[in-house]
Amino acid sequence: QVQLVESGGGSVQPGESLRLSCTISGFTPHYYAIGWFRQAPGKGREGVSCISTSDTNAWHAPSVKGRFTISRDRAKNTAYLQMDNLTPDDTAIYYCAVDRNMPHQVMCEMRGEIGYWGQGAQVTVSS
Repeated sequence: QVQLVESGGGSVQPGESLRLSCTISGFTPHYYAIGWFRQAPGKGREGVSCISTSDTNAWHAPSVKGRFTISRDRAKNTAYLQMDNLTPDDTAIYYCAVDRNMPHQVMCEMRGEIGYWGQGAQVTVSS
């Protein structure tokens, strides 16, 4: 059974940082793209950051480019989203997702049905 579990969400003030983690279990093959997505209140889900199967390429939404970093620790089957200089517009539920075949940019642009999702982690940025 495939499971994705996000952690690290919380409430912070503008300008602060958070790091989200996504621990993946029960998923094969070993090489796959991972993505982070978010859904703000009253809005649709959007791609935030996705990393390629080889970890050599990453895609970021224009709104987070330069502030967010996606990475992966294969030994721990865990992906991370480092979020710096947070603003109130970053307030949302953040989800991680994986898919066996989808390229990372296609995943982040949500041009296909993504295979597996986590349950989400709330991030609130407020003064």
